[in-house]
Amino acid sequence: MAFGRLRKNKQEQDTNDDARSDEEDAGAIAEAPASGPYDVADKPSEEGYVDLGALRIAAAEGLQLRLEVEEKTQRVVAVTLDLNGSSLQLQAFAAPRSDTLWDDIRGQIGKSVGSQGGTVDELEGVFGTELLAKVPAQAQDGSKGFRVARFVGVDGPRWFLRGVFGGPAAMDPAAAGPLEEVFRNVVVVRGEQPLPPRDLLQLRLPRDSSPLPRPGGATSDRPAPPERGPEISTIG
Repeated sequence: MAFGRLRKNKQEQDTNDDARSDEEDAGAIAEAPASGPYDVADKPSEEGYVDLGALRIAAAEGLQLRLEVEEKTQRVVAVTLDLNGSSLQLQAFAAPRSDTLWDDIRGQIGKSVGSQGGTVDELEGVFGTELLAKVPAQAQDGSKGFRVARFVGVDGPRWFLRGVFGGPAAMDPAAAGPLEEVFRNVVVVRGEQPLPPRDLLQLRLPRDSSPLPRPGGATSDRPAPPERGPEISTIG
């Protein structure tokens, strides 16, 4: 009888453990991000994407793409996406397998902005902790003002992706929505090459200079072949 009771208790315990496990799994699924940015292992298909090497950019109507080229080395160091009067600059970096970079990089951005006489506010946004930076700048009419930039960061498997929203998307959630959707659909291709943490992942010109297609394969009414942009500064 005692053995029977113990066995029954064990079965009940196993059932309870299974129930808890199911609840924990459901909780983990609920907490998992519903969308990207993605690692290439999670979204390997190139269909509907512009392939820039380390980054793949999903097509969107009206989206224009500019490659930022370092003048001295002629190396592509960033891609800037323009949409509806706002911009999103993207850079991808190598990261350690067992560590994250965004916490430390936020501190570096704050110091850099502070050295220029600007201010930084740390906020919780749709991609987690982000920074809203305001740097003193002179307006076209000569008056003093601020240039505003919104920094977001995502730590992936052995990579880190930084996005900088400019224009209305830096401040206005409604204006930011379309570019946030573009950011969510970015695919990062880390590659297997060993790289020091914070090294830029290699970007390149697309395989052809065709315009960004509309979703579904149709060509946009406003062709936007990739073009080179000015030199920019990189972090770290």
